[in-house]
Amino acid sequence: MTALASPTPTANVNGHTIGRRAELARYSTPAGERLLYGQRIDGHVRLVDAPATGAGRSYVIERELEQDGYAALQAIVSDYLDQAARHQSIPAADSPIDRYLQHLE
Repeated sequence: MTALASPTPTANVNGHTIGRRAELARYSTPAGERLLYGQRIDGHVRLVDAPATGAGRSYVIERELEQDGYAALQAIVSDYLDQAARHQSIPAADSPIDRYLQHLE
């Protein structure tokens, strides 16, 4: 994984400072390849799941990760990848209630 130090801002959009994306991991689902990246927006670190091709829906997994430190970021990414492998789907797209009901079947 790449550390999320304070990168040089790459853009100032509508008054928001947006840093470079740092790719943290890739994983595959039957629907295609996905990537997890971190990005600073107004000084706050966001963890995002996006399609590797750029076409399709992206999901914000977590916000303000800078408060918890790099070890917390690594733990979230590791757990997220484990869930993706176990369920063969995009974890952020799945409803926890749907997963629970499938578990009962």
